[in-house]
Amino acid sequence: MQGCDHLQQFHLRFISIDRVTATTSVKVFSIEEATVYDLQHAFQRNQLTSRQLVEFYLKQIHKLNPILKGVLEINPDALAQADKADQERTTRAKAPPGSFSWLHGMPILLKDNIATKDKLNTTSGSFALLGSVVPRDAGVVTKLRKAGAIILGKATMSEWSHSRSNGALNGWSARGGQGKNPYTMGDPCGSSSGSAISVAANLVTVSLGTETDASILCPSDYNSLVGIKPTVGLTSRAGVVPISPRQDTVGTVSDAAYVLETIAGIDINDKATIKASHYVPKGGYSQFLKEDGLTGKRLGILRYLFFDFGNDTFLHDTFELHLNTLRQRGAVLIDNLKIDNVDEILSDPSEFIALDFEFKLSLNAYLKDLVASPVRTLADVIAFNEKHPKVEKLNDYGQDLLLDAQKTNGIGKRENQALLNMTRYSENGFVKLMITNKLDAVVVPGWSLSSILAVGGYPGVIVPAGYDNKGMPFGICFGGLKGSEPKLIEIAYSFEQATKIRKPPPLHQKLEPQISTDGSKAKKKSQQKVVLFITNVITNKFIAIIRITCIWPTGLALGGGASGQAFHPHLLWLGFDSQVYPIGS
Repeated sequence: MQGCDHLQQFHLRFISIDRVTATTSVKVFSIEEATVYDLQHAFQRNQLTSRQLVEFYLKQIHKLNPILKGVLEINPDALAQADKADQERTTRAKAPPGSFSWLHGMPILLKDNIATKDKLNTTSGSFALLGSVVPRDAGVVTKLRKAGAIILGKATMSEWSHSRSNGALNGWSARGGQGKNPYTMGDPCGSSSGSAISVAANLVTVSLGTETDASILCPSDYNSLVGIKPTVGLTSRAGVVPISPRQDTVGTVSDAAYVLETIAGIDINDKATIKASHYVPKGGYSQFLKEDGLTGKRLGILRYLFFDFGNDTFLHDTFELHLNTLRQRGAVLIDNLKIDNVDEILSDPSEFIALDFEFKLSLNAYLKDLVASPVRTLADVIAFNEKHPKVEKLNDYGQDLLLDAQKTNGIGKRENQALLNMTRYSENGFVKLMITNKLDAVVVPGWSLSSILAVGGYPGVIVPAGYDNKGMPFGICFGGLKGSEPKLIEIAYSFEQATKIRKPPPLHQKLEPQISTDGSKAKKKSQQKVVLFITNVITNKFIAIIRITCIWPTGLALGGGASGQAFHPHLLWLGFDSQVYPIGS
């Protein structure tokens, strides 16, 4: 239990963090709300080490995750990776600036549909994939490791990227439970819910999410974060549990520019990255973090449908102030614009027709490529849920979307027409609007533009824009044509610096009473389950020696290994509702 003891000895204040260096000198650096830029400069000034950073996040997760449920698994190798990063930084202490990536030594959470070839599971939130073995790291994970990033763990998500059921709640998965918005304790949006929850609540600084339609933009909007949904193909989707190769993209809900310049680029396992590679700028994306980035930008204001606030005068007045800020910062606003075919786009079922058959085809291909898996087809997933209705809450949420996808039979006349419709809608609608008005970007409140951007594979960036009278965050979205990320980053960063609206969630008010009460109960349950877990291992005659590093009261399992060696893929620890269950084969 060395890992647990070490964390108990590491004392931190919740708001202002006291740091003790390896020497006797004491230096203070506040990690909460720190950006990648802040943390890297703290590394350089010897105010912080990667190990201290990881330890801080582990303590935050230990404290807050039982309620928020933003983190699904912790990487037992995270501290070792941190030590490696610290050693590399020490060895190359006199290296010139820029020698290390912005993400070197930086802990990162990955949405649970992004594959890692390590001791972590990749399950898309479902028990059906627990125990599956991926053939390799996802393409973006390969780039993160090369940059020296620390894989802290997996974030929770809406199960199967919200493609299992219309009845399932945002942020819910069978494995992760119900994720909660740290501002309201309500809807975190999805499907990259845990990625957003964790960054918003300062459980981590950087996390990756994925989007097919709204799955990055909406959680960023709801959790007061800067989130970027990149051009489809700009980042690799290889090794990501798929929904639609035509719409899927990997992005981030924090420090967008630094993360994007690390994960963008060619991956031979995703042909779309080759086609999109000419969009990647020389010198990366951080060069576009300019406070005067709005100067001269032509922004289209899509009043029709998107700015209809009804009787909510607060939202109306707030966004009028924001539009005025854009003008003051030098942007040229072309107001009262309308996408010609927007009603047709938003009412036509073509996107959903396409997603059904694309999901079945792409998921079957992903499952077939796994080294080992309890399920090999979409039909197997459906059958698994029917066989395990209790843990998958089948009676509560159903699986209508999985069943709809399973009914499809390849690409026929109806499916081809749906694809043609979406291409036509994009060319005659969004693209025409952008080109005719010579726009750099369009502006809308919140994530309302997501479907327009999704069907065409276009990028979008969400920036915090305010909080309603109940403390619920809302954002502002800038969307553009394919490859327009440099302009979008300039626009978004300039607006963010001009407004600086984001504030951390009032966790001390919302969570501490629950933690002090539920935390002790959770700890008691966890200790009981450890006994049951070991008993079950013996009873079920699992042929393995379990080396437990730490069992968290949150239900997160940290550690593992068969016979004290490499992680055994068929002997897993399953964290669920503050309990630990053995899963074996």
